[in-house]
Amino acid sequence: MFAKTMSLGLMGIDAFPVTVEVDHHRGMPAFEIVGLPDAAVKEARDRVKAAMGNCGLELRPGRVVVNLAPADLRKGGTLYDLPILIGLLGALGELPGSFEGFAFLGELSLSGEVRPVPGILPMVLKAKEQGLRGVYLPAANAREGSIAGGIDIYPVQSVMQLLDHFAGRKPIEPAPPLELSQAPAQLLPDFKDVKGQAMARRAAEIAAAGGHNLLMIGTPGSGKSMIAKRIPSILPPPSFAEAIEITKVHSVAGLLPPDTPLLRTRPFRAPHHTVSPAGLSGGGPIPRPGEVSLAHGGVLFLDELPEFSRAAMEVLRQPIEDGAVTISRANARLRYPSTIMLVAAMNPCPCGYYGHPAKECICGEKKIDSYIGRVSGPLLDRIDLHVEVMPVEFDTLSAGAESECSADIRARVIAARERQLARREWTGADCNAHLAPGMVREVCQMSGEAREVLRRAFERMGLSARAYDRVLKVSRTIADLDGSEKIERRHVAEAVQYRSLDRKYWRRNRD
Repeated sequence: MFAKTMSLGLMGIDAFPVTVEVDHHRGMPAFEIVGLPDAAVKEARDRVKAAMGNCGLELRPGRVVVNLAPADLRKGGTLYDLPILIGLLGALGELPGSFEGFAFLGELSLSGEVRPVPGILPMVLKAKEQGLRGVYLPAANAREGSIAGGIDIYPVQSVMQLLDHFAGRKPIEPAPPLELSQAPAQLLPDFKDVKGQAMARRAAEIAAAGGHNLLMIGTPGSGKSMIAKRIPSILPPPSFAEAIEITKVHSVAGLLPPDTPLLRTRPFRAPHHTVSPAGLSGGGPIPRPGEVSLAHGGVLFLDELPEFSRAAMEVLRQPIEDGAVTISRANARLRYPSTIMLVAAMNPCPCGYYGHPAKECICGEKKIDSYIGRVSGPLLDRIDLHVEVMPVEFDTLSAGAESECSADIRARVIAARERQLARREWTGADCNAHLAPGMVREVCQMSGEAREVLRRAFERMGLSARAYDRVLKVSRTIADLDGSEKIERRHVAEAVQYRSLDRKYWRRNRD
């Protein structure tokens, strides 16, 4: 006999429909799965057979062939256990009726329990797009699946529960739609704890307001990491569409917390400097999102930037430019979103005390040049703001007065972002950092004095065309924070000072 069920598969963070066809007929006992299955899918035959036996279901002798169509797309993971079981029971005549209009997802334990699987949200969204009426999925994934809305989500705990449902003995009630009320505010580190560092705080505010990349250079203990960890507290909250996309990435990676079906805060990722290029960009034998994509919509913080391998640093160049990571394989091309705000921190030399007002640097010029030279010019060009973080004096640290809190800074950042969103209809960019080259000059209208300041800076500093565009974008963000329609002289002057450190530290490497 023949039966078929519907399921879904994943390609990157996008899902595609999969038809599970099951044929059972007389012949030498065999259980074959075809349709480009990976090792985990092939092992489904053993889990299905064991689950059937432990649930009191008989698999009559014969030849079983399972086809996962379309057969030219690779299928991976354990999510096909449940649809294969349902299709097999249909082919054996154990389940009456048709499964048309419903999809099945879930891993089986040997005892017949249904275990959670990653990537539920993008698959349920695809099922809804395909016009399916409902999805049967693991009970542990039900809250995540119900985010999609407009499609029935049936939480399944075990095979026996599903059999009772189809027999009409105890129907499974669809999960209620998830209430998307504003999640409680996450407790984030606050800028009020940062003493002094007025210039670094200002640079962080500008970076957050325009979505710009930021590099902080300073001696150990000056507060670089402290400032970076507080940047998420001043970023505007993600829109619902952004939250869905952020959640999809974490769902596919299997990193979505069980009690958090929808991520309503922007991610902050801080990989160790020993991370591999594939760990940053994603990939591997079974492609998974890397740190760049896991930071999508939020902050990727690289502490001790020169300690990262050259290959790992260079792999960032394309995601920073394109806002996406593309992984090419012989039979597939995967795309993971990576619209990030890159925040990096580094010491000025191996010992960390080059330029320190009180401690002497013990590194020679060659060591300093070699250390600084690990950060390439092309990567540096893609970082909009460079700021020096100097040691904080004792009187500043011991002062009783609190610094400005994150809530006040965030209010200014949100106001600046609203001005940028008002231009989105004709720019196509949510923030200034993402302006297309053709839009930069239209959006960044300057006064005559501002243009003259930028011209002198371009000639004196030898800026590249990319650096010129980035100075313009930063100037536009400063003007937005200032509530100014046109970029004035003071806005350009402030933006230019955030491009001077590469001339101080990298100049000798370029001479």
